[in-house]
Amino acid sequence: MKPGKKSFLFVVLLAIVLASCRDQSAIVDTNIELDKHNWSYAEKVKIPLSIESAEIPCNLYLNLRHTSDYKYSNIFLLIHITGPDGKKSTERREFKLALPDGEWLGSGSGNLYSYQILFKEDYKFPLKGKYVIELEQNMRDNPLDHITDAGIRVERAM
Repeated sequence: MKPGKKSFLFVVLLAIVLASCRDQSAIVDTNIELDKHNWSYAEKVKIPLSIESAEIPCNLYLNLRHTSDYKYSNIFLLIHITGPDGKKSTERREFKLALPDGEWLGSGSGNLYSYQILFKEDYKFPLKGKYVIELEQNMRDNPLDHITDAGIRVERAM
């Protein structure tokens, strides 16, 4: 095998190993595409997950994508967490998406901006078992235009 091919093969294998290491900490990392890039009050994004131990702290992130035509610098969401015992907790959160001058804070690709925003750090789920996290948009506009995807990432805190 030529030296150039060995180097290329090494780089590819290293990238695969590094990507798989990152994903091992993720319990769930899911995005749901929103119909016609409009998010209505009635369309809650539901993410099921399974927690194996109530002793392991987790970091919870909002995954969000919008187009450059989104007209606000923030978004308000209701975050509902339903536990295996059926108990539901709800909190209203504001997520900042742009600077005061209008520059988007997310990573951009063409007309699309992506965010992964931490909203609970070192959080311990109270019980082991199956949970459902629901995201509900809580802005004045209904539907909220130019939101393409919403989701959740839950990972073991390191």
